[in-house]
Formats: sequence, C-alpha cells, structure tokens
Amino acid sequence: MIKEILVKPGSQIKTGAWRSRKPAVDKGKCTGCNLCVLHCPDSVIVLENKKATMDYEYCKGCGVCARICPVKAITMMEEK
Repeated sequence: MIKEILVKPGSQIKTGAWRSRKPAVDKGKCTGCNLCVLHCPDSVIVLENKKATMDYEYCKGCGVCARICPVKAITMMEEK
C-alpha cells in the first residue's frame, strides 16, 4: 500500500526573494504527468486541476522541473 506523504514546501524560511530565474508553466502544454512534482527538491510544485503550479515564495529557481518536463511545458524565465 502506498501512502501519500505530505511535505511542507522548502522549509519554514521563504527563499524565493533571492532567485534570479523562476519556472513558468505553459498550462496548455502541461499534461499533469507529475514528474516535476516528484523531482522538485524543495517540494514547491503541486498539481491543481491536473496542471503544475509553483509556490514561488519557496522556489529557489534551480530549474530541475524545467529539465525533467517531458513536454517542455516548464521554462525558466528571468526574475523581474
């Protein structure tokens, strides 16, 4: 039996303020495969309505999600 493990995003410290790039999801391309959720080292991605959604307050901008996405629905954008 597989149990769902609930992990809080990142840590208790918000880290998104210092990143230089952030992931952007093209909801039209996202298939909801869940690979980005499983591979995010900070557990900041969830599926909402079968589409990837990031918690930018904790996202460090590492780009793992963009590299792992099989349909290239996630791209890294310069932080504004």
